[in-house]
Amino acid sequence: MAAPTSFDSLLPEAEDLQFETIRLRRDLHQIPELGLDNPRTQERLLGSLDGLGLDIRTNDACSGIMAVLEGEHHGPTILLRADMDALPLHEDTDIAYKSRTEGQMHACGHDLHVSMLTGAARLLNDRRKDIHGRVLFMFQPGEEGFAGAKAMLEEGMLEIAGPVTKAFAIHVMTVAPSGVVALKAGAVMASSDEFRVIVHGRGGHASAPHHALDPIPVACEIVLAMQTMVTRRIDAFDPGVITVGQIRAGTTNNVIPPNAEIVGTIRAVSERTRAKLLDGIQRVADGIASAHEATAEVTFGDHGYPVTINNDDVANEVLQVAENLFGPGRTIRTKQPVMGAEDFSYVLQRVPGAMAFLGATPPGVDPFTAAPNHSNLVNFDEAAMSTGVALYSAMALNHLAG
Repeated sequence: MAAPTSFDSLLPEAEDLQFETIRLRRDLHQIPELGLDNPRTQERLLGSLDGLGLDIRTNDACSGIMAVLEGEHHGPTILLRADMDALPLHEDTDIAYKSRTEGQMHACGHDLHVSMLTGAARLLNDRRKDIHGRVLFMFQPGEEGFAGAKAMLEEGMLEIAGPVTKAFAIHVMTVAPSGVVALKAGAVMASSDEFRVIVHGRGGHASAPHHALDPIPVACEIVLAMQTMVTRRIDAFDPGVITVGQIRAGTTNNVIPPNAEIVGTIRAVSERTRAKLLDGIQRVADGIASAHEATAEVTFGDHGYPVTINNDDVANEVLQVAENLFGPGRTIRTKQPVMGAEDFSYVLQRVPGAMAFLGATPPGVDPFTAAPNHSNLVNFDEAAMSTGVALYSAMALNHLAG
């Protein structure tokens, strides 16, 4: 669907809001909060939304904010989403507005996301006469492993503003030039599951392993076999990733411990591969442990985030709208999914929609060598935020044009 010519002014309007957008982002960057409870972030955002005439509600189970903008004409509802939580790591950048909370950092750009969405709320508030329907702004905590989107859905978010017929989200990244919009149709981000394997052996003296049953080499063999299983049993064109993040065993150098523990994550871009990986970890761990006369106890965490799947039509619409807004050369139709996971996937299971990536590499930095999302050194180009504000707004206006 082509963007109307009246959208030509959206980017200049977003740039006019840039001072406020950057100020909000820098305020939030200094007060990062984790998980589902983000009270200071919520308070700052509510203050920024005050005076816009939105119907604002907060969640009981988390610090989420749901704000509805009513257009001047009857029509459907579009959901625009931004996440607000941070990550548990120390910030090692040299920016003046770095985190003031030890061990917590906005290392994934969520402070940019909510600031861009707030800017879009301001811009769309000035265009109510063009809106045939409603915009539901979803400010969500707990994306980083706490399923905040699921919690907001369970509290009835999709029912507060009439039937939601489209959903859209933006995620910044430093692996693309600043201001470039990138996405694909279909699976765009992976599922994510956690696993734990405890190898049970028998403890003993390090000088006499034959009198014990050493679980450590068994655990090492299981780790290597899982990687081989991925390359030999999983279709390269329907990929999956198993990553072991921790191996824990023993207390000192001359004691063979009774147990060894393996902890890791599983990623896939289809439910078929996801199921094969879960089954494969169980099979490999049991088989190798048994071969060494040990046993393996395999457990999986609560069912993790599902695959994030962009609706084909909405993904194509985003690319068309972005090209009309920003001109040729500012959009990329990506070919491969990202193996990170997103709980916006829960929204996309209920509503046709899409997530787009927005390049935000700092000036003079090569995207191939820039510190990536989740790095203690990551920094984002704030100039890209006007692109995000304009794109959020254009997607709403495009859907609610009447």
